Order: sequence, then C-alpha cells, then structure tokens
Amino acid sequence: MMRTSTIAEQIAQVREQGFVILRQWADRAHCAQWLNAAREALARHEQPIEYEADLGYPGAPSSRAAEGGLTVRRLLDAYGRGNPWAALATHPDIAHWMRQYFNETPCLSLAHHNCIMTKHPAYGTLTGWHRDFRYWSFERADLVSAWIALGEEVEENGALHLIPRSHHLSLDNARFDQKKFFREDLPDNQAVIQQAIVPGLQAGDLLLFHCNVLHAASQNRRAEIKFSPVFTYHAQSNLPLPDSRSARAGSVPLFP
Repeated sequence: MMRTSTIAEQIAQVREQGFVILRQWADRAHCAQWLNAAREALARHEQPIEYEADLGYPGAPSSRAAEGGLTVRRLLDAYGRGNPWAALATHPDIAHWMRQYFNETPCLSLAHHNCIMTKHPAYGTLTGWHRDFRYWSFERADLVSAWIALGEEVEENGALHLIPRSHHLSLDNARFDQKKFFREDLPDNQAVIQQAIVPGLQAGDLLLFHCNVLHAASQNRRAEIKFSPVFTYHAQSNLPLPDSRSARAGSVPLFP
C-alpha cells in the first residue's frame, strides 16, 4: 500500500503543511469491507455511540427524544469493537509511518478519535473551525490523526476543510469561543479562514494531519450517510496528564 521511500517526504509535508494525503492507500475491496462493517454497526445501533443531540451544534436536535434525536455522530471506541477496526487502527503501514514520524514507539490513543465518523444527510451538523488537541491532555501537543475515506468526500457531502500551516500559528484563547471553536466573527480569524482548502478525498485515501491544524466540515447534502474511520497516535514518551480523560482511556503501543 505505502511506499517506504516516500515516508520522509510525507512526514516533511505534515511538519510544514500540517497534513498529507496518501492517495489510493487502500484498495476497493478493503474499503467495501470497512464500509459494510460500519453500516452494519450503525444499523444495529451498537454502543458506545455519540449522538448529534449530545453536542448541541447548530442544527442538531434539541435532545435524544426530539425528532432526529438519535442521529449518530460517531460510533465510538472503534478499536474496542474488534476487527476490522482494531486491525485498521494498528495497520502495519500506519504503525511504521507513525514510528518514523515520532522517531520512537507510537501509541494509539483510545480517547476521542478512535471512532467511525458518520455524517448524515438529515440532522448531521456542520463542524466549526477547531484544533483537535482540545480533545486530549498530553504533555506535548504533537499527535497525528489518520482519517480513512471509505467513499468520495467532497464539499457536497461534508468533506473536511483544512487550513495549511495553521498548526504553526500561535493563537491565544480569546480567538476561540467557550467550546474552543475558532471564532469566525473576528477579522484576524477571518483572514486565516480565507486560506482554507477542501482537498477532497476518494475511497481508499488516507489523510494524516497534525492535532493543531485548524479544520472544519460542512453538512452532508447528499442522500447517503458518509462514514470515515479516524484514529489518533502519539509518541510513547508523550505522556497523558494525570487524571485526564486521555489517561483514563489509555493507549495501545503499536510495537512490542
């Protein structure tokens, strides 16, 4: 799947731009297997699940009891669901890439991004601009996420928007709201947001991005649900802060 000779260039791009896309990383057969597994888990409503109503984003149902209240946002704990997700999260290609990036043993964080994202055409809310490091509590803000596209991901069905090099920006708390979303009402922030791109993904593409890259996602205006497994990794020496959710959830080393 991945050419070892290009990993150094890919890592350099993540360090400079904040992300890199490995096109056609997975073949159609694997994508179909993962997509079927995601659809079956959603159909069975397999817990643990995060609902749109739990988050209260603009356009979300007011509660789980309201119309659309059981619209799923994420199928949580993908690794804990067993194969094929555990195998995907610890895939040798990803493990090898992460070891070269961190220059030591990489670990899969079991907190937050360890899920299958579901973007529904009805009640599936947009996601405002944010940095993912708000979800974790580690000594260093140096984590990398792996996002796998199981189908086409474009503006029309809720693709990711990313701001290149935004992980290098020093942004104080005043530029974020109480939920740590990047405020779109501030002129300085608007200048940053204008630099955003929508790279678009096809089935089998692997997006690797730094935890401090500003990104957002639009709503799904198509009829089909979009599924995207995503996992996040950190260096073994980058310890979670005591008593944090990151510490309680734990991590899985990708090498013995």
